[in-house]
Amino acid sequence: MRARCGKQGGRGLAGTQRAEGQGGADAPQGPIDSTFGTPFDLNLIGLQTLYLKEVRRFLKVPGQTLAAPIITTLMFLAIFSLALGRSGRVIGEVPFLEFLAPGLIMMAIIQNAFANTSSSLLIGKIQGNIVDILMPPLRPAELMFGLVAGGVTRGMLVAGVVTLAMVPFVAVAPAYPLLILYYALAGSLMLALLGLLGGLWAEKFDQMAAVTNFVITPLSFLSGTFYSITQLPGPFQAIAHLNPFFYLIDGIRCGFTGHADGSIVVGVGAVLLVDLALWLLAQTLIARGWRLKA
Repeated sequence: MRARCGKQGGRGLAGTQRAEGQGGADAPQGPIDSTFGTPFDLNLIGLQTLYLKEVRRFLKVPGQTLAAPIITTLMFLAIFSLALGRSGRVIGEVPFLEFLAPGLIMMAIIQNAFANTSSSLLIGKIQGNIVDILMPPLRPAELMFGLVAGGVTRGMLVAGVVTLAMVPFVAVAPAYPLLILYYALAGSLMLALLGLLGGLWAEKFDQMAAVTNFVITPLSFLSGTFYSITQLPGPFQAIAHLNPFFYLIDGIRCGFTGHADGSIVVGVGAVLLVDLALWLLAQTLIARGWRLKA
């Protein structure tokens, strides 16, 4: 994605030529291989432009990206309220609807953060305009950061509007606000990275639909969103603890209600490690141009 010349990258060569053209007295002070004159030579304008593009892309269709998650979440809440909520059922001394609400919030984060990055890359590849983000002088890490930041923003925004929509119907007062913030951010990051990887791999919409239907949706539904995993037989509890989505849902539920099925310390560490591994994998694949270059 960036031309190379000798030991200097494309940025370095451009920066050197620009400095020479300005003359000795007016030449900018600093490393001769600096192109943008920013800390670590970051292309901040390019990053901001890519991020705003990703955010404006989903804000142009608020009915699909913001209203739809609200409707879906309220429908789940209404169905379970009519079926179970009025029976006085509690889970771990937490009323069932209060137990359910945080899981629905995280499920909305999972679906929307994943959809944002995956659809952005896949549509760009199918329409042929992926070159518009590959040609600018952005490092692989910068390109990935701009795309992922858009997905994280959508996940956090959806979490906020869904939470507000549920306030009239169920108590969602936070018990540990910092824990909620951590899991909302970490969950948005995890699914934005998974969406990025899915967008890199998929070549057509059918392939992306397969990832959504056979990986993302089952993992989110079978991670304790609607039930406590303590109700499962022993072997299935062990399997549930291998699902990273379980730690996201269990953690944000603890943030809202104080109730957790697993260890919060383990959950914080597991989510952090998964996010780090996904970040390194995605950056490596983008740097190699995997499924991006002809």
